[in-house]
Amino acid sequence: MQPEDPLKADFKVFLYVVWDALGLPEPTRSQLALAEWMQHGPKRLVVEAFRGIGKSWVASAFVCWLLYCDPQLNILVVSASKTRSDDFSTFTLRLINELPFLSHLVPKDGQRNSKISFDVGPAVAAHAPSVKSIGITGQLTGSRADVIVADDIEVAGNSATQMMRDKLSSLVKEFTAIIKPLDSSRIIYLGTPQTEQSIYNLLPERGYEIRILPARYPDDTTKYGDRLAAYLRRDLEQDDTLRGKPTCERFPEEVLLEALGEYGGTGFALQFQLDTSLSDAERYPLKLHDMIVMDIDRKRAPSQMAWCNDKTNIIEELPNVGFNGDRYYRPFNISDEWEPYSGIVMAVDPSGRGGDETGYAIVAMLHGRLFVLDAGGLSGGYSMETLEAIATKARDFGVNEIVIEPNFGDGMYNKLLEPVCARIYPVTISDTERSSTQKEARIIDCLEPVLSQHRLVVDRSMIERDFNSTNDRPAEHQNRYRLMYQLTRITRDRGSIHKDDRIDALSLAVAYWTEQMNRDTETAHQQARAEALDKELDKIMTLCTHNGYVPSIGALPDGETWDGGPNLLGRWCG
Repeated sequence: MQPEDPLKADFKVFLYVVWDALGLPEPTRSQLALAEWMQHGPKRLVVEAFRGIGKSWVASAFVCWLLYCDPQLNILVVSASKTRSDDFSTFTLRLINELPFLSHLVPKDGQRNSKISFDVGPAVAAHAPSVKSIGITGQLTGSRADVIVADDIEVAGNSATQMMRDKLSSLVKEFTAIIKPLDSSRIIYLGTPQTEQSIYNLLPERGYEIRILPARYPDDTTKYGDRLAAYLRRDLEQDDTLRGKPTCERFPEEVLLEALGEYGGTGFALQFQLDTSLSDAERYPLKLHDMIVMDIDRKRAPSQMAWCNDKTNIIEELPNVGFNGDRYYRPFNISDEWEPYSGIVMAVDPSGRGGDETGYAIVAMLHGRLFVLDAGGLSGGYSMETLEAIATKARDFGVNEIVIEPNFGDGMYNKLLEPVCARIYPVTISDTERSSTQKEARIIDCLEPVLSQHRLVVDRSMIERDFNSTNDRPAEHQNRYRLMYQLTRITRDRGSIHKDDRIDALSLAVAYWTEQMNRDTETAHQQARAEALDKELDKIMTLCTHNGYVPSIGALPDGETWDGGPNLLGRWCG
């Protein structure tokens, strides 16, 4: 009886050999955990691991190991795009061609042999190739497989909006029709969640088990439950001081701190800590569904409108980067009377020449309701191109005043913008009041009351422009620059969102009108009091005239002086 081949018996041993042949360091503890789950895990498995751990490399070695153990298997590799899946199968085929102990798996003449699909040498003729790669939006129907490896099917480019996530969730249901009905058949997801509403969170409802490998030992393990890697839980049980420390020797603390700076708190929590939990609704207080969304005219608006969250008012076709269940709503009712705006203000949050944008927002006001005509971000800091773009937008929207965030250069931006506006569109330019409070709290305190009272009306086309304005950026960075993403992800935690230029500009514009409305309220109060006193004085004069006595103001009976009080009536005419 021949001894069992150790490479077939244990995928971890196979992984050591492959890594050595490739000249790589020994597999890390995290990679060995991946190998253990992939060999001995359940038939329906989801592995969530932090960015850079080497999931795809381990998965390619796993495919080679499966074929090494059984060359008659049919394996389907699915990724977010055709390019990504082809890269996977190309690397797998290179391993087979270049590693001597896999030479018997090299495709023979007459067999399929491409990066799209290939057969291994011992495989018998079959409709399905030994390995086939395909993008998640490709032609999945008609494929058959013993093993499906879904490698990073969720990326920023296909999960940014609720509509995208719904589509992706629907596409992966096809796996059930593709997999062969055998006890040995398996579906394995490998990925990193891209949003708090990751489709990976939905898979347990379909019978999948999740294993999670974060980059740091979590401070709060209850967020992960029994999904956290068992060996990490054991480590914490033995040494509680490990909380917050790196879990992988390839990612020491200084590397993780760089990643934290790059991705921000929310992005790091998602892509390195795999934390998709939302503690409570109050953590994210600004909601899309509190807005009113409609096509807005640049010069006038309905004098009255009503908000209603009835499902018939939901706007489905707009790109939505909010949380699950958060929707845009059109107005329930609009009056026939339209009036010119009371005023239009443009707020600007300047930036330097770094990665930040110069955020701007153009907001009009009518009868206590605020209308967001336009908002966005401009690159270039204080370049002439950016300054001219601001002046041009002010002209195009008929802005009455431009207000500038004063925490930039002590009024320098105003001095740069003034001659440009004088040339393109003469308009008043002023500073907002300098704020010393925490930015996140200031923004929320400004926007939350206006939103909760449904007094913020947003132009429908502006939402589309905001979404499309980041298309030229890397897919994983697009959301962070979008106004609607910033609005729904900001919390009172310092640094809760990586970019805040657009929402800061919006809050400046809203704060301007909030202050104006407070002034108008006080003015209206004073005016109402004056009108009441005038009416009372008219009554006094009428009664006195009727009685044949007409006093002069300031020369009242007994030498008294009128102080504006109405109670002299009885003493005057009694």
